Formats: sequence, structure tokens, C-alpha cells
Amino acid sequence: MLESSRVRAISLDLDDTLWPIWPTIERAEKVLHEWLVEHAPMAAALFSNPAALREIRNHVAEQRPDLKHDLSSVRRESIRLALYRAGEDPLLAETAFDVFFAARQQVELFEDVEPALRFLSQRFPLVSLSNGNADLARVGIATYFKAAVSARDFGVGKPDPRIFHAAAGAVDVPPEAVLHVGDDATLDVIGGLNAGMQTVWVNRSDNLWPHEQQPHLTVASLAEICELFS
Repeated sequence: MLESSRVRAISLDLDDTLWPIWPTIERAEKVLHEWLVEHAPMAAALFSNPAALREIRNHVAEQRPDLKHDLSSVRRESIRLALYRAGEDPLLAETAFDVFFAARQQVELFEDVEPALRFLSQRFPLVSLSNGNADLARVGIATYFKAAVSARDFGVGKPDPRIFHAAAGAVDVPPEAVLHVGDDATLDVIGGLNAGMQTVWVNRSDNLWPHEQQPHLTVASLAEICELFS
């Protein structure tokens, strides 16, 4: 049972909590492919082969464990390796990644998100807490947040309690006074619980809860969270 009176700050996951991530990534990859067709056609052919692309990403992940929490660098190095293997100029990787990254920020928020952010940000400091590489300013919602914590910058990702504690520290609130909101049962809810936070599971697709530990609250939209503080 969620104790709303204890809440002094709210941390929010981004991908699949505030917007659907896979349509975003698919659009960004399409934009990248179109750019490669024009500027590096041999690499574009390689990128159109899902098995080859998966092998390249796995290779980068194995060779560069230091990039585990930096999805931007993994993507950039995968592009660089694909260019190299295709006999194209690896120096094109920076520009190619910029093309992808710009498109990756063009998200479509769920309908409930902006009204909820507007409502909640007037009552609590909000901090984003993400393992991904979205940029709040480029997405267009930075004005609602006091801070942003990402695995890429922090060096550790969810569900590690340390990144949750970093989010709490970013808004000068102890973890037990933070309400963490996210869609991933393990990364967000179990991670938040283990960090001493209250948690809300955003279950937009009516999924079954997979763990013994339970979230303090399950919602189908962020509007239900706003009702707690009305």
C-alpha cells in the first residue's frame, strides 16, 4: 500500500514509461539506414541484414564491456565496425550516429504523460532515471524535471540500488521519501524496492506481475498517480 504522505520527490523511468520505445528505435534505424544508403551503401546493405547487425552488436558488447551502460557508445561503435567491415570509411560513424541519435529523440509521448508531468512537477521535484540515452531537452520535457540520472553518465544501471540513491541525492531527498515510477518489473520496481523507495508499476498492457515482491501501486496510466495527490 502506497503511503502518499511520505513522498517528497518522484523519479521516473523514460522509455516505455513516458513513450513507447520500439517504434522510436525502429524509426531512428530507418532514418539511419536511409542516410547510409546515400553515404555508405555497402554498410547500408550490411545493416539491412538483421543477423549480421546482431552479430556486430554482440561483438562490440563482448569486446567493450566498459560500454555496458552506455547505449550511445555501443550504437556508435557498432556503426563504426559495420562501416569497417563493409569497406567504407569508419570516420563516417560519428555523423551516422548523430543522424540516428537525433531521430531517436523524436518520441511520441503517451497521452497521459504531459498532463501528469505538469501536475506532478508543480508538487514534487521530478528526476528522470533511465538506462537509456534519451535527452530530456531534445525530447521536449526537460522543463518538468529538476534532474536527470542515466546509467550512461553514472556508470551503473538499474536495478543497482546505487543509481536509485543517486537519483534521490540529485534532488536532496532520502530514498525512502522518493516514489519511483516505471514500467519494468525488475529494473524499476524490484530495483526501487531494494533501494528503499516506494514504487509504482506502470502496466499499460495488462501484463502479469512476475515477482514475489510487490509494487506499492500498479497503474495503467500516470493519471492514476496524479489522483493520489489531488
